[in-house]
Amino acid sequence: MKHYSVYDCSIVPLNKIHNRAGNITVVEGETSIPFDIKRVYYLYDIPGGEERGGHAHHGLFQLIVAASGSFEVMLNDGHNKKIVRLNRPDFGLLVVPGIWRELFEFSSGSVCLVLASMKYSEDDYIRDYEEFRKLKG
Repeated sequence: MKHYSVYDCSIVPLNKIHNRAGNITVVEGETSIPFDIKRVYYLYDIPGGEERGGHAHHGLFQLIVAASGSFEVMLNDGHNKKIVRLNRPDFGLLVVPGIWRELFEFSSGSVCLVLASMKYSEDDYIRDYEEFRKLKG
């Protein structure tokens, strides 16, 4: 696993096309973001006070977008932590491999859209925080 840090995670502005009938944002793999999109999923109907995430990935890149509403993402590289608030559908958070992430403070009706560089593979997940800390040294 390459040793990325929380400072390798960044906010990515996405192209917003305004039209009097409404806005559209298009995300293209390897153009808008630095990876090809292999999987798309979204989180919604998250009860108040609940958290999501609580894991890291060995090789997966993700773009996390607040498609509706808002939420916070805590990023942890084993040494540094930072919290990013997402609340605009035309900005995404690029999360690189080897970063522990926790999503929380979901607003009512929020939708968290995730674009991923790999299809689902349980082997790519690091779900135990102590194992993550050992891997990060």
